[in-house]
Amino acid sequence: MLKTDILIVGSGISGLFFAMKTAKKRPDLSLVIMAKETAKNTNTRLAQGGIAVVTDLSADSFEQHIKDTLEAGGGHCDEEIVKMVVHQAPERLKELLEIGTSFDKNEEGKWDLGLEGGHSQNRILHHKDNSGLEIEQKLLKIIKQLPNVELWENHQVIDLNTDTKKDKTTCSGAFFYDKKHNRIKYIRARTIVLCTGGCGQLFENTTNPKIATGDGVAMAARAGAQIEDMEYIQFHPTALYSKSQNPLFLISEAVRGFGAYIVNEDQKRFLFKYDARGELATRDIISQAIFKELQYSAQDYMYLDCRHLDQDAFSYHFPMITSHCNENGINLKKDLIPIVPAAHYQCGGIKVNQNGRTGVKNLYAIGECARTGLHGKNRLASNSLLEALVFAHQASEDIDKTIAAFTYSSKIVIPKFPKAEQSNDYHVFDILKKELQILVTAFYTSGNCNAALTKAKIEILHEEAVSLIKSHEITIPFIEFSNMTATALLIIEQCKKQNTLSDPIKN
Repeated sequence: MLKTDILIVGSGISGLFFAMKTAKKRPDLSLVIMAKETAKNTNTRLAQGGIAVVTDLSADSFEQHIKDTLEAGGGHCDEEIVKMVVHQAPERLKELLEIGTSFDKNEEGKWDLGLEGGHSQNRILHHKDNSGLEIEQKLLKIIKQLPNVELWENHQVIDLNTDTKKDKTTCSGAFFYDKKHNRIKYIRARTIVLCTGGCGQLFENTTNPKIATGDGVAMAARAGAQIEDMEYIQFHPTALYSKSQNPLFLISEAVRGFGAYIVNEDQKRFLFKYDARGELATRDIISQAIFKELQYSAQDYMYLDCRHLDQDAFSYHFPMITSHCNENGINLKKDLIPIVPAAHYQCGGIKVNQNGRTGVKNLYAIGECARTGLHGKNRLASNSLLEALVFAHQASEDIDKTIAAFTYSSKIVIPKFPKAEQSNDYHVFDILKKELQILVTAFYTSGNCNAALTKAKIEILHEEAVSLIKSHEITIPFIEFSNMTATALLIIEQCKKQNTLSDPIKN
């Protein structure tokens, strides 16, 4: 039977950084990283902005970064967690630099720090407009050199296995689908770390890749872990509008920090009606403002105006954005960029403590799938990569101290469905997924939606999906769709409980 000391589910920054630190510190431990597709297909790769770190104490301070984070979170952050993350940031940055991660510097050789919405100071370290990709590539290079780490691509974890004794639940392994060999298998683990990202694919407009289907939250909930704050989904205000694309192309927060304007169809700026900071307000405020303007004007999108900016400097700082706009026939010197808010980041998730521990023994969660207490109701720009680094560090330290007490389960577990079916049901599930996205988007963006009715409709969609697999054992699209419906129902239940429906897109 397959086994590993530590199973890491997901290959984004949190999983890779955790694996690197733990493998170096504990060469006696075996680690397996499972990626549901290729290792590079993550939200990390798409992160444009960078990492928020206080690097210049003469111009900035930890206290200011803490204050900015707390204010962005709308009074719902855990202040002690915020302090821990902000104070650790320079040390985690140092570790990235030690493995060769490159961040931009100015002509004087100092950090070229960016400014983003909600920040009181320039404190964003970035690598042009593809910071996440730079970090991911450096981490993957290191991971592949570590002898006690195995990277299993195209292995989709289906569910966690748990043992319960005297009302205490312990996570003991995981069922997964080996796509290459078309088999469902089981692996025992002493510790499992969920790094599965968010659930942006629940919405019609999202910047998240197609793999962002809420897998970790759904699996953890089924295992008995506590899920919190799922009602707080952050919408990024400036995704490039498209009727047919999924995901939408993200236009970084840093573009507004660089001086771009948001304007309506009359080419008039309107954000100052909603917040004195204008384009530098936090994402929740700007998204709300855009949604209101769209409602008033009956338009499908607003615009981002970069025409007044130094175009050479813009293309130098944002080569990926410039190239993408050019490929789509948008001339930044002459044209406005059509934009729409899009689901971007899951602020809640699997409840963990300061070390990434869940309430289920042997089960940890870090990265976007975790509810750490850092973000509150709304994540401050460029705090996500930082959170992943800090909690990967915390979890690594904690597991190093405690894993000696974790033993493999002695139970022999055989998967109920030993084989997965490579069927032609993908098109049918695409239709069901689109119906689910319409329901969740309508529910989340309108305070007039009926929670009970939406829940009932989602349950009907799930039953339709179940009926599709009765003729054979199981299908891969069914696994993801089941996780999506489970996560959607959690969002609805927690929105209902917190009474957030009266203020749509408040986060």
